[in-house]
Amino acid sequence: MSGYAVFGSWRQAVIVSELAEDSANTDAYQQTAYLVSWELALIQATMREPDGEERHQLPGVHRQAQVAMEHMASVDTEDPELTAGIVQAHRDLKPLITAYLDLLDERDLAGAESRLEDSIEPVTTRIMATVLAEQRHHLTDHTEKQADGQDESQRQLWGNGLAFAVSLVVLVGLIRSSRAHRRQVETMAATDPLTGLPNRTAFAARTARALAEDASHRRRSHRPRPGRATVLVVNLDGFRDVNDQLGHRIGDLLLVHVGRRLKDSVRVQDFVARLGGDEFAILLRDAEPDIGETIATRLTDAFEEPFVIDDITVDLEVSVGAATAGPGEDVPTVLRHADTAMTAAKQQRLGFRRFAAGRTEDSNARLTLLGDLRRALDTGDEITLHYQPKIDISGGTLAGVEALARWRHPVKGPISPGDFIPVLEATTLIHRFTHQVLTQALTQARAWLDLGHRIPVAVNISTRSLLDPGFPARVAALLRQTGVPGDQLGIEVTEYSIMSDPNTAIEALHRLRRLGVKVSVDDYGTGYSSMTYLRLLPLDELKIDRSFVQDMSTDRGNRALVASTVELGHNLGLTVVAEGIEDAPTLAALREIGCDLAQGYHLARPMPADAITHRLRHTLIAVA
Repeated sequence: MSGYAVFGSWRQAVIVSELAEDSANTDAYQQTAYLVSWELALIQATMREPDGEERHQLPGVHRQAQVAMEHMASVDTEDPELTAGIVQAHRDLKPLITAYLDLLDERDLAGAESRLEDSIEPVTTRIMATVLAEQRHHLTDHTEKQADGQDESQRQLWGNGLAFAVSLVVLVGLIRSSRAHRRQVETMAATDPLTGLPNRTAFAARTARALAEDASHRRRSHRPRPGRATVLVVNLDGFRDVNDQLGHRIGDLLLVHVGRRLKDSVRVQDFVARLGGDEFAILLRDAEPDIGETIATRLTDAFEEPFVIDDITVDLEVSVGAATAGPGEDVPTVLRHADTAMTAAKQQRLGFRRFAAGRTEDSNARLTLLGDLRRALDTGDEITLHYQPKIDISGGTLAGVEALARWRHPVKGPISPGDFIPVLEATTLIHRFTHQVLTQALTQARAWLDLGHRIPVAVNISTRSLLDPGFPARVAALLRQTGVPGDQLGIEVTEYSIMSDPNTAIEALHRLRRLGVKVSVDDYGTGYSSMTYLRLLPLDELKIDRSFVQDMSTDRGNRALVASTVELGHNLGLTVVAEGIEDAPTLAALREIGCDLAQGYHLARPMPADAITHRLRHTLIAVA
């Protein structure tokens, strides 16, 4: 019996050792799956926040995943070719990630997204599928070995009851430990480590289940399932400023507080997740998709109260986009639609926007138009200038012209500036466009000077160009290149351009004034500049918006507003120009109140440069 007990004890020790080693090997697959999942989540997060913390975590997580995968391959002796293949696949992933990050650094978001969807995600998904399949296989073997160990323990029960009991306790402990560890890894892979909220992977999985339930119900009943899936994408307005000014520690703490506030602002059944960076998502299941508006209102109201972190008060607003899943739509499509709506809400400062399919068509049209504009700027001959005269009201002489861009598309024909200028202003192409327009305008001014005509040319400047630190230097270079005196060029900017960043705008205007360039505030009266800023701005001219001028001969209120603006401009030493003169009574009224210059169809329409030259030669327009 003693020998049998010793033998039984030895056998139990062998069983326990084998199971422990097998459990450790199984953990290698679990650890690998978790790290690869985390790596993909970090890669996806960099799309929204290219310079965020996830970008800095990515190299370390990639190395950890590679080490874990190589360890997994070393313990898998059953199928070495398969494990060696996925180890190499993950190693080959590194240059793809590097190229993807380079595209983000170049601000080529479309190229980065294509690289992510076409190259990185398929490889990562294939690796994850292989690792999880191997994990399931080894877990099955592990379970079978556990069963074999229990059977052998039972056979040893009569000879060594005490040894059997001890072995059984150890086995149960190992099983529980393995299951607990697996649950822990699965939870970590689906949780955002900063906020504790579900991460993008978990949100995508939950949304996929919701869409599958909707599709299943639709096939059975041919009508929408009560509780359709609606996704809200929530973005924090101004979060980048918090990181830049207060540091990433405060930024991280703020994100934790934001996550809690979002959870507190929705209902118990709503699913809140952090997608990455300063972007969160909420999954709603309601029969009426309009509940998205109600929840969005709760969120915007919740952010009216500031956050207090380390005695620092931080005010934040949110932009929310909503999209309700339609038949056949998958998770990436619904998320993309909600993100599109959120971007529109942020750009237009609406707070909330619901996705509409028609807007996608508009976006596609804008992208097509943007491509045509890029080609037009490359060719250099499709975009030309017309010039509208500015007439001295008291003497009827030509005081200058305003350069107005015209685009003749080779297929679509003339395209209105109202259609293509806003598209340009939303991209960095506006800088190339402005440079081309300034070059054409100054070249024409030089041509008129060579003919003996001093005709100041005014060019409209966008907000992006005005706030570009290098813009004044480029204007100076063009003046030198064309040989045009600075006082023959005027730039027209709107109140919005100035007030969007007053300090930068004022500095740029001062630099332009030092070149001799004249500065005019266009569409005056439609913006929101204060008298204080108007006094501080280095201006030469005010242009009264046509909406006040057109009816001033019959509307006493508009006449009073125009008269007060003329008086204000003169008191500040500025020339005052009235736009939109459509008839003689309006011109007469402007003459009575002492307005200096006028533009409008009643005086002259925009015309090509040679038409201006022709009129000058035939003295149809006198030169001031």
